[in-house]
Amino acid sequence: MAPHIVVLGSTNMDLVAYVPEAPRRGETVTGRAFRTFPGGKGANQAVAAARAGATVSMVGAVGTDAFGTQLRTALEHSGVDTDLLRTVEGTTGTAHIVVDDDGGNAIVVVPGANATLTALTHGDEALITSADLLLLQLEVPLDGVVAAARHAREHGVRTVLTPAPAQPVPPELLDATDLLVPNEHEAAALTGAADPHAAAHALLDRVPEVVVTLGAEGSLYAARGAEPVTVPAPRVTAVDTTGAGDTFVGALAVALGEGRPMPAALAWATAAAALSVRRPGAAASMPYRAEIDAEIDAGSGARAEAAADR
Repeated sequence: MAPHIVVLGSTNMDLVAYVPEAPRRGETVTGRAFRTFPGGKGANQAVAAARAGATVSMVGAVGTDAFGTQLRTALEHSGVDTDLLRTVEGTTGTAHIVVDDDGGNAIVVVPGANATLTALTHGDEALITSADLLLLQLEVPLDGVVAAARHAREHGVRTVLTPAPAQPVPPELLDATDLLVPNEHEAAALTGAADPHAAAHALLDRVPEVVVTLGAEGSLYAARGAEPVTVPAPRVTAVDTTGAGDTFVGALAVALGEGRPMPAALAWATAAAALSVRRPGAAASMPYRAEIDAEIDAGSGARAEAAADR
């Protein structure tokens, strides 16, 4: 059976400008293209998990503007249940993104309706109780995130937290987190350790399992009482890295929900992220399950050929 994943988090419209090089402070540059994409870390992870094969429900908020209607439709088109996606008076959240020719990005998020997600409804609580995994991020108010994590812990639901955007994470949230998935910069911000291995080791004092994502270098997994595991990423030419981390987390949640061992789950999630960076957009770039499986098969074939050549 497909795992049931609940995502509590942000839903934004991404407003993306493509430029040869990002402007410095006080500088104006000419862009080569502008596009809008569905986004928000919560919605991104929901789409990634749904496309990877899970049954996914989204808890969040959109505004009464046109962006809110478009985002709800986009989530539903990717197979995400939006029954508990609230519509609140006002504007939908937006992310203003600059993408350079190397695929790097800089982002300004304006929360809009996401700022109203401060507490759980009875429906939210029932939905979380029914889930196999709960995915959380930090683009909505911490009160709502902490409430969801605590409720999940009380009902034995595995909680995966992406501590992004980087900010202090309250102890009560980490106490209710089963798996923490920071990137190397977020891990350093949480621990003060620039080395990912040292940061992961320090984080194990706060949570039982950690995956530090390392961009083009892959990911590092650490758990209490076990040896760390590093999973490399395939070499690809990045078009747009926006949403790659959310693709990774969504696919990882599906693999774990299906009971795959962590090394295999990480490899599958890494393949999904590698596919996403070859396409523009965040949610729009996220691969479907068949594509991820084909990427894994292609990688296995390439490794076998390399071994035969040696």
